[in-house]
Amino acid sequence: MQLPDGLVAVVKRDCPTCTLVEPVLRGLGAAVWCQDDPDWFDGDDTGLELSYRLGIETVPTLLRVEGGRETGRVVGWSREQWEELTGAAGLGPGLPEHRPGCGSLSVDPSRVDELEARYGDGLASRRVALADLEDEHEALFDRGWTDGLPVVPPTPERVLRLLRGTTRDPREVVAVVPPDLVACTVEKVAVNAVMAGCLPEHLPVVLAAVEAACAEEFALHGLLATTYFSGPVVVVNGPVARRVGMNSGVNALGQGNRANATIGRALQLVVRNVGGGRPGEVDRATLGNPGKYTCCFAEREEDSPFAPLAADRGMPGDAVTVFAGAGVQPVVDQLSRDPESLARSFAACLRVNAHPKLPMAFDAMLVVSPEHGQVFREAGWDRARLLAELDGLLQLPAGELVRGAGGMAEGLPPGVGAEQLPKFRPGGLLVTHAGGDAGLFSAIIGGWVSGETGSVPVTREVRG
Repeated sequence: MQLPDGLVAVVKRDCPTCTLVEPVLRGLGAAVWCQDDPDWFDGDDTGLELSYRLGIETVPTLLRVEGGRETGRVVGWSREQWEELTGAAGLGPGLPEHRPGCGSLSVDPSRVDELEARYGDGLASRRVALADLEDEHEALFDRGWTDGLPVVPPTPERVLRLLRGTTRDPREVVAVVPPDLVACTVEKVAVNAVMAGCLPEHLPVVLAAVEAACAEEFALHGLLATTYFSGPVVVVNGPVARRVGMNSGVNALGQGNRANATIGRALQLVVRNVGGGRPGEVDRATLGNPGKYTCCFAEREEDSPFAPLAADRGMPGDAVTVFAGAGVQPVVDQLSRDPESLARSFAACLRVNAHPKLPMAFDAMLVVSPEHGQVFREAGWDRARLLAELDGLLQLPAGELVRGAGGMAEGLPPGVGAEQLPKFRPGGLLVTHAGGDAGLFSAIIGGWVSGETGSVPVTREVRG
């Protein structure tokens, strides 16, 4: 928009200071644009394009324009400053020396998203026009962009609002998303986070989760293509979990918390809508598990016997760990009051992960509840001590693992060259701490195949 040379002012009739200086503006012969009354002055800015492009935050604003460029600006009414800007003396002799202005309509919180969508640099994502009679929610179902539940329509205004949750460039490539290996930008993540129901403050956590899940060692393509149950499980550590309102306590693995539900769901929608990982296509799970809608929780750090999971994995502070999880198996032990007994209960339950006769084949995550955690905390057991105890308890006699043993055809082929085999590969068992204060129940989240043929957990920093 080309401005005329000379004096230019932006006002609104609803502003007392603007009405106060009306005679001054008319006497100066300024080009005056009004935000809320097209008939007050000759300039009609009720669409707020001029105010948006000039970055007007307060009215009245008086500008000097030379050669089509702004060379000076005064905000509000100040006789001294207006006289200096205009070169005219004796302005507004009957007016007070100074009056502050009013907020510009272009920075009204209810309008900024619409104005940015209309007049800003714009989003790079493709726009999809819906027919007048189309229901927007049904249209998203029809186009295959949902996970089976309704999603929030990702309008430009909503996407721009969500992007304010990060300082990262919307066009920055966050990751290359399997299975289609599509470059995914911050903006594309924001589009799917809107659909998932995220708030702007959730976006940095979603971005970290996408980075972690798309790391080569996580093997997301294989995780999608497998017929096994697994999908990404997101564990969040650090102050960010509290800032964004995540649940690490009562029902931490369940429903009801917006941040937990939508952060995990946003990751799954990115995999579906950007990477092409759709059930029945590349996603070949025989049964799947409900966690493939979303599985995300914060670790309960404040009274944990363990250091934060991410910190123990070399990433202190705000971070996410992504694990290929296959569903939740309850662990009940309401009688153990010493760590040795409780560790034996955990080991007995962990042995059946996937199948009791398959060692080193599947990873697992043990989620220790606070009441169980208290047993370890009072005994001075940290994560390393518990893992060492479990490793010793989970050395399995090879004779019990071979095919046919116990009357089960499943198992290892004959000729196992060791007397004992560990249930988990080194690093294949993760231990976290979460849950409500009451209940002597913990949980095992079974994992997918491990090592070179499967997935390893990945931890990434949450960046603003």
